[in-house]
Amino acid sequence: MTSRRKKAARFKKSAKKPKSTPKKAPKVGEVKGSRITVLIADDHSVVREGLVSLITRKTDMTVVGEAGNGREAVDLWKQHHPDVTLLDLRMPELDGVGALKEIRGNDEKARIIVLTTFDGDEDIYRAIQAGAKGYLLKDAPREALMDCIRRVHGGETCVPVHLAAKLAQRVSGETLSEREIDVLKLMALGKSNKEIGSALFISEGTVKSHVKSIFAKLNVISRTEAVANATRRGLIQL
Repeated sequence: MTSRRKKAARFKKSAKKPKSTPKKAPKVGEVKGSRITVLIADDHSVVREGLVSLITRKTDMTVVGEAGNGREAVDLWKQHHPDVTLLDLRMPELDGVGALKEIRGNDEKARIIVLTTFDGDEDIYRAIQAGAKGYLLKDAPREALMDCIRRVHGGETCVPVHLAAKLAQRVSGETLSEREIDVLKLMALGKSNKEIGSALFISEGTVKSHVKSIFAKLNVISRTEAVANATRRGLIQL
């Protein structure tokens, strides 16, 4: 009887479940299992910290690197080859579109989401044309961003309806030529037609023709309105 009790006691002891240890949140650069690896590129440290905090709380994602400018973003991408990259549009040293082109030049299958405050049709067009698979504004709901990361990782394109409408308008509308963009930039600096002509080595009459064409394409009636319209759309940056 005593022998049976000892055997039963040993059986109960061996059947006890081991104590579970609390799971630690993954650190930046730590990859576990099949998590989606994410690279974050933004020149504002507060934004980066917020994104890291948000993403590392998700069980299916982890952050493998943070970049403070476009050049660093390209270098970190080459180092980590993340599944998805979140890329700001306006950054020092190399802007978002420039970084996009370099990364896609290394791997045309790279999945990149532009996360920015700029919603001009030209901004969206340039990003998508450079190979972005997603375009979101920074005021988008958190879960919308998480959903976008998952969708882009799965091979889909993620552009909200209102931004897609702007993109469609840009594609279907009249496009300013490179010379007209040059004229616009100088107009934004307050240059006269004569000064613009001297800077671009063209006649004042040619400048007037370009200005007239710019007004017609942007549907404006003044230089001030033309500059404001072009800035809002992302055609020029002040």
